[in-house]
Amino acid sequence: MRSATGVLLLALMSSTAWAQVNAGDQKPEASVPFTMTTVTTFTFPWRIAFLPDGRMLVTEKVGPVWLVTQQGQKTLVTNTPPVYWQGQNGMLGVYVSPTYAADQRIYLTYAEPGDYGGGLALARARLNTTATAANVQNLEVLWRQLPRGRGGQEGGALAFAPDGQSLFLSVGDRQRFTPAQDPDQPVGKILHLTLDGKPAPENPGFGKTGAATIPLIDPPSDTEAAKTAKVVSTYTFPGPNNTPAETWTMGHRTPYGLAFSPAGELWEIEHGPRGGDELNLIEKGKNYGWPLVGYAPNYNGVAIPHPDTRPEFAKPAIYWVPVIAPGNLMFYRGTQGFPQWDGNGFIAGLGTQSLTRVIFDGKGGAKTAERWSVGKRIRDVAEAPDGSLWMIEDASTGALVHVTPK
Repeated sequence: MRSATGVLLLALMSSTAWAQVNAGDQKPEASVPFTMTTVTTFTFPWRIAFLPDGRMLVTEKVGPVWLVTQQGQKTLVTNTPPVYWQGQNGMLGVYVSPTYAADQRIYLTYAEPGDYGGGLALARARLNTTATAANVQNLEVLWRQLPRGRGGQEGGALAFAPDGQSLFLSVGDRQRFTPAQDPDQPVGKILHLTLDGKPAPENPGFGKTGAATIPLIDPPSDTEAAKTAKVVSTYTFPGPNNTPAETWTMGHRTPYGLAFSPAGELWEIEHGPRGGDELNLIEKGKNYGWPLVGYAPNYNGVAIPHPDTRPEFAKPAIYWVPVIAPGNLMFYRGTQGFPQWDGNGFIAGLGTQSLTRVIFDGKGGAKTAERWSVGKRIRDVAEAPDGSLWMIEDASTGALVHVTPK
């Protein structure tokens, strides 16, 4: 385990080889090299996770989790937790444990309801399935964001370390801006946790604790307003504030995609405001600058300093002005289906209604290849055991689309 951790840390500290690029003006290809077949639909679907037998789990933001066959037969997974469904909050991610073959465990990320809005939660449960039924048992919340609050984007992406011994969890800034730079507040961060939800010993702040009390603000209109936003309440932790010990990186806005490359590098994709979506190589202890810097102004036109003005912050490998509006990031692995794309990354596009292929050099560099227009807001893209791709559409009646070679 010690040697595996060493390999992970060396991979995460690799240096960038390819130059940074703005890919915002990339035009879609004239045609797509695959066939898209709609199999079934869902209500605001969010994430896909494949089981070893080829069936998939699909979450709906409004709450349900479904067990779905590749023919489109849907079985409701019962006994899932209640969610705070509002805006971009709700049932978010579902992930199959690295030890699923032995224990049938899955992980869920969702907005947990509270007295004042909701907060991101990470839970683990055992999945029981038959040919006609599915449920979760022994659900335990491993980590929760406190205090809960209103508005913003939770993030909620999860990636298991290559050695299967820990996990990384993205936590959005929930449009509160300034807490992304506060080491004591569990927003705007990427956390590194054990499989049981505890701080990972490799973390730069392992063993440290934060302030016993932290303020809660509602999402203000812009970054400047956040500095003097009214404090809605003050939260006192019942025990140690472990946020500093849990944090791997900070200064993130809306990190919707998180995945390890075949080279063992951890990559993250996040939304900017009115421009400046980012694809970041995530390296231990780094600060990615939000909301102190960005590649575009805020939604209301308020300027944000350019990253070139603050060299102490890590810069993305790729940024998009105008935005690509990413839904998720995944890496294709294997020689079935689309063997020519083995090792490449794929970004689901929301506002751009696109699927973008990204090439990685294994040394911290990345560049876009094709952007294909698919005619739907794509929230997630995932690879099935047979090497085909599956996409889900971000819509009130969102399609589940099977992507196969032409």
